[in-house]
This record gives sequence, C-alpha cells and structure tokens, in this order.
Amino acid sequence: MAVTNNVLLTGVALLTDTDVAGTAVVAKASSAVLYELELDNTANVAASYFKMYNTGTVTVGTTVPDWVIKVPASTKRSLVSPDGFAFDTALSYAATTAGGTTGSTGPTSDFAIKMVYV
Repeated sequence: MAVTNNVLLTGVALLTDTDVAGTAVVAKASSAVLYELELDNTANVAASYFKMYNTGTVTVGTTVPDWVIKVPASTKRSLVSPDGFAFDTALSYAATTAGGTTGSTGPTSDFAIKMVYV
C-alpha cells in the first residue's frame, strides 16, 4: 500500500492511496470534513465497494460502514461537496469486493483514491 498524506493549506489535506485493500486505513484519527473524493477502479474487471467509517477502530467485515460506494468495473467515480461530509469521530476507509458490512476481501488489482479533507 502506498499512502501519501499532504497538507495543502492550514488544516487541509490531500490523501492519496494507490492500493486500497480490505484492511481499514485511518485517514484522520479525529473529526474530519470530507470535501472531495476520487475513486479509481479502472484496474479491476469487477465492481469494488469503497467503505467509509466514522470511527478510528474498524474491523472490515464486522464494523458497519457509514458509507458504501459501489464503483463499477473499469471506471472512476468522483464526489465533490462544497459543504463537505462530516465525520464526527474519525475518518477511516477500506475497499472490498462485496457491499454492505460483511465483505472484507480487497479488490484483486489496485483500487486508488484521492480525498481532500480537513
């Protein structure tokens, strides 16, 4: 996994992860507001599911995700919200081959993301 977290302006971060898997990553261990999200599933021939959690303690496959976004095979998805999406406790994420809570197997090939948050 190659995760890069760059501070753009005071408090604003751009996180880039080129190989999101079925193991959760804590992007920010305190409250966060997510403004932009780019999901890249172009390397996979099957749909992937990007899961976000409002907690810093995640067991993928057991912890109920707050968000699940299906990204079809060989596609990219982008979400932008000028008002942002609030995560009151923490911001964690993972990607799996199944939606819902129970899926815990990561995508076969690289699933990449970029997110901008404070």
